[in-house]
Amino acid sequence: MDGLLHRTKGDKVIWTIVIFLSLVSLLAVYSATGSLAYRLQGGHTEYYLFKQLSVLVMGLLIIYFAHRVNYTIYSRVAQIGFLLSIPLLIYTLAFGSHINDASRWIRLPVINLTFQTSDVAKLAIFMYVSRQLSKRQGNITDFKKGFLPIIVPVGVICMLIMPANMSTALLLGASCMILCFIGRVPVKYLVAMVGAGIVLIVLMFAFASLTGKKGRTETWIKRIEHFRSGDDDKSDLPYQVQQANIAIAGGGVLGKGPGNSTQRNFLPHAYSDYIYATIIEEYGIFGAFLILMAYMLLLLRSISLFRKCPYAFGAFLAVGLSITLVIQALTNMAVNVGLFPVTGVTLPLVSMGGSSVIFTSLAIGIILSVSRNVEELEGKRIEQERIARVVAQQAEIEEF
Repeated sequence: MDGLLHRTKGDKVIWTIVIFLSLVSLLAVYSATGSLAYRLQGGHTEYYLFKQLSVLVMGLLIIYFAHRVNYTIYSRVAQIGFLLSIPLLIYTLAFGSHINDASRWIRLPVINLTFQTSDVAKLAIFMYVSRQLSKRQGNITDFKKGFLPIIVPVGVICMLIMPANMSTALLLGASCMILCFIGRVPVKYLVAMVGAGIVLIVLMFAFASLTGKKGRTETWIKRIEHFRSGDDDKSDLPYQVQQANIAIAGGGVLGKGPGNSTQRNFLPHAYSDYIYATIIEEYGIFGAFLILMAYMLLLLRSISLFRKCPYAFGAFLAVGLSITLVIQALTNMAVNVGLFPVTGVTLPLVSMGGSSVIFTSLAIGIILSVSRNVEELEGKRIEQERIARVVAQQAEIEEF
């Protein structure tokens, strides 16, 4: 154990955030799934607790091994990951498991495990964009040589994700735009791409309306209509939004206490999409604020890595992955408190899940890999300065 801790490097604040969010996840998932486990698992109320614990332990192991890998290796993996993501997403759209009219999951035949291919694609595209930005800093202002090789892969991935999961595609596109802005891509190119995306979405909705609102588009339109009319008619709110509002209102400042949620028995997906509302009910505004600050602190520490990292790829990789995690977290929180239309976005490292926790852990492990490398370089620099001072002092003594 001492050897394992000795070999654990990287930003200690980020490690603390990971442990904190993991503990919150165990408490919240156990509270939110107790009744569900009792009904579905023959009275074994701890079933989902142990299941989440095993996933989180696996996630921590992934973080540890990922952070021990030199982050430059991820640059080589990025292109392979991007190329594999395209057939995976196409296969998911054609043959994936359909849940709520959406094909987001594929099932591995031998171990009977399902995972969202969009999680693989998100991680791969951020590594790929970071790689391209670092390689093209010399001609980043050139539209053909600098911008197109970066934005075309992003557009391809977003278009393949959008039919089944529009919210994830939009968040991924927005995160990539922010990363491109940080990477000195001209604002006029980014504005043009945002405009093109808006036009494409409007045309898609218009086409769906003319053809009878078929497929997932009907669900998206209903969610937007409910969100727009919610302030005028509270009775028209979706059921999960109403129950989330009741949970938040009952939480107050300090909450009802751990395990004392009442809305967990009525709130759909209280353990995943709406786990933040459950946390607010049990831990109040104070607990909600701590969760928010944990993600903000993760972003701040990653921005600090961006400034310290001497190599462009590591800098873009750390800040890019942290941005997508924080944007996902903020979106989930906004949905839970009624500031955003209903989506299927989970709370990273907190919501109950398998593939989402695993790929979130891998992303954090990569961030910590960059942090470990920065620490080692900083340590070498300090050691070199110390040796230089000793040599200088020795020379002065000999001269004297």
